[in-house]
Amino acid sequence: MAPRVIEQALGRLGKAAALDAVAKPLAKKIAALIPHGVVKDALSGTWLGHPLHPMLTDLPIGCWTNAMALDLLAGEQGRAGARFLVGMGVVTALPTAASGLADWSDTLGEERRLGFAHAAGNTVALSCYGLSWLARRKGDHRRGVALGLLGGAIATGSAYLGGHLAWRRGVNVDRHAWDHPSDKWTDVAPEDALAPGGPPIAVGVGHDQVLLVREGDGAVRALSDVCGHAGGPLHEGTIERGCVTCPWHGSVFRLDDGGVAHGPATGPQPVYEAELAAGRVSVRRH
Repeated sequence: MAPRVIEQALGRLGKAAALDAVAKPLAKKIAALIPHGVVKDALSGTWLGHPLHPMLTDLPIGCWTNAMALDLLAGEQGRAGARFLVGMGVVTALPTAASGLADWSDTLGEERRLGFAHAAGNTVALSCYGLSWLARRKGDHRRGVALGLLGGAIATGSAYLGGHLAWRRGVNVDRHAWDHPSDKWTDVAPEDALAPGGPPIAVGVGHDQVLLVREGDGAVRALSDVCGHAGGPLHEGTIERGCVTCPWHGSVFRLDDGGVAHGPATGPQPVYEAELAAGRVSVRRH
């Protein structure tokens, strides 16, 4: 019964359009503060090969969990250690929050509302731990412990929301994680549909959509048209300097090998080999 009740509550939260009054302008402001480039790539985890935020969460969670263990089990001998760990949790929560906000600014609809609730809960938990550290520093250990326990309870509820976004909603899960490509050549288009230096086209290959573009030197490039970051249609984006830019969130991929030139995408696009023969274009997964 408990999971069903929780699922229903999360469903109502995701449909609570009233949250958009705050969440939508806040997401736009964060997107403006973290424009595409080095900072966005760093916070998204483009350099890492997968999103940065989930990995960073281990730092404050680990600090605060160990502080709680010292509070409950170590008595007076653990007070100094617990205070240090609470403070370290607060410090490490700041880059963790920054990376999470960078990811959240790319969401829409129900995911944005649930992410807003997740961020709000984490903000309250962080405030509790900040006050806990101040109380401990002033010698009010009992108050510090109480605030730490409250922060831990709130952070746990917020972490559940984060897990729901990642594992049930698939936010920031690579859209190609469950691809089962065929290695057979597939005839997809007439050669004259691709003018050298002309606009890209999208064709179907099994369950995938594939972007085709013919560069100025006549070479045909082919890669999955579905952006791995959030599913944007790459053929609607711009082509320049050997790269394609996703029209949804601005991820930039190299046409020759599908590699990520700029985020927020963290994984490469699947690449297809392309072949011209008898006036037709054929492709197969590389």
